[in-house]
Amino acid sequence: MEINVRPQVLADTDRVWDLLVAAFGDGGRTARLAEALLDGPSRIALVAEDGEGEIVGHVQLSLSWLDADERLVDDVLVLSPIGVAPDRQRQGVGRQLVTSALAEAERRGAPLVWLEGEPTYYPEFGFVRGAERGFRPPSARIPNEAFLVSTLSAWQPWMVGSLVYPDVFWQHDSVGPGRHTG
Repeated sequence: MEINVRPQVLADTDRVWDLLVAAFGDGGRTARLAEALLDGPSRIALVAEDGEGEIVGHVQLSLSWLDADERLVDDVLVLSPIGVAPDRQRQGVGRQLVTSALAEAERRGAPLVWLEGEPTYYPEFGFVRGAERGFRPPSARIPNEAFLVSTLSAWQPWMVGSLVYPDVFWQHDSVGPGRHTG
């Protein structure tokens, strides 16, 4: 299946909304989060299109902070949400979205990318459990095995501490199992 990953544009809004509602089946909770992130701290929003121009996947990276001992690091990113159309799952769309998002984060000089996600899926992209590197989650509701981080080339060893989510995640109660969609 031919897939093209490109930046999300305003004209994609309704199609992304429909995709996220279908992918998560949560009554629009994840779609509302994605929309709020675009109005706030989202810095990267990508869509995956098939050969016929249908949007079959979506991912966002939002600006967050790392509260490190030395100082606040204000250019770390959270990968969320990521969604794939139900009829296109397990066909490599999610893989292309994660790879593209990480490449864009690297290109922009982000030192770290975080997500709450499946601990057996994301290691193939370089994600490890945050606790293994000395990182602390922004909430006790996040299980250690799902709190994942990818260190990029701008990361330095002193950059260790607590992840701080943007307010939008808290306002949408999108923290912890089943609430945060990475």
